[in-house]
Amino acid sequence: MVRIAIDAMGGDYAPKTIVEGALWAAQEYNVALELVGREDELNTVLDEIRSSGFILSDCGTKGRKIKIKIDVDKIDYTITHACEVIGMGEAVGQSIRKKKDSSIVASVKAVADGRCEAVVSAGSTGAAMAASLFGLGRIHGVTRPAIAVTIPTMKKPVVLIDGGANSESTPEMLAQFASMGVAYAKLNLDIENPKVGILSIGEEEGKGNTLVKDTYPILKEMQENGKFEFVGNVEGKELFVNKADVVVADGFAGNVALKVTEGTASLLLKMIEIEFKSGFVGCLIGLMAKPFLRRILNRINWESFGGMLLLGVRGISVIAHGRSSAFAMKNAVRAAVNAVNHDINSEIAQNI
Repeated sequence: MVRIAIDAMGGDYAPKTIVEGALWAAQEYNVALELVGREDELNTVLDEIRSSGFILSDCGTKGRKIKIKIDVDKIDYTITHACEVIGMGEAVGQSIRKKKDSSIVASVKAVADGRCEAVVSAGSTGAAMAASLFGLGRIHGVTRPAIAVTIPTMKKPVVLIDGGANSESTPEMLAQFASMGVAYAKLNLDIENPKVGILSIGEEEGKGNTLVKDTYPILKEMQENGKFEFVGNVEGKELFVNKADVVVADGFAGNVALKVTEGTASLLLKMIEIEFKSGFVGCLIGLMAKPFLRRILNRINWESFGGMLLLGVRGISVIAHGRSSAFAMKNAVRAAVNAVNHDINSEIAQNI
């Protein structure tokens, strides 16, 4: 049975929602848990769930709560006490060194010590990345780890890498990101021959900043050596039309693209909601369109993907969104289990 370390104190709604999502995942995917955090708070949450026998979750559709039966006593879990928490606004390097008993550091240690196969955290992205890098180390040959983000499209998901781990990168690092992204797309998304592109401001070769221009020939050479199919530059608008299965970027540009995508999706959904409430006819049309809109929302909802994999470290580290619901946390654990079962690190080591 796969055992997952859960940073139970990380996230906007910790520990209640984090524990609920982790228990839901343990029950649904038959995995064991090591819940890491303040023991008294975790026991309080567990007692509440044990007493009620269920949790409530939106299940990926906002405003539509469902009840999930949870039998706490049938789930294989342990609690590891960690009294400190690294907040979202804290300096990462300093906090990792000073707060040795923080929930994220202790969670990563559970993987480093061999008690768990993966760690999942919805806390500070920087803290999760730093703790994983220092606690687990890098896969041999990897210069820097990178965050792989799964983006939904009309056809099949696209992997954006790096999603924010490295604000400054070199062409050689981007080439490694491409190799890691291909391994992720093959094993986690079942894309047989992933096509690789590089995020740029124009389609033509020669467009882009110095980093993109210097990376282009390296990726082209990797294609000639049979590593993958390289499709060239990918503009921001082409992220969603499946021109490439893996889109490579430095962490700065990748994170900006990711946040713009999230913001645009939220804005459009809010505008549609306002228009449907603008009058009697709008309400009537909205009522009729509700099931169709719900299906669309489920397809583009980031909570369905759960978390982002930090690729390149010697262990499985999944970084979930700080606003993760129980549904999102359940899917973040699922992402960790998939990565463990597919032995993605072996594939990355072979590629590198």
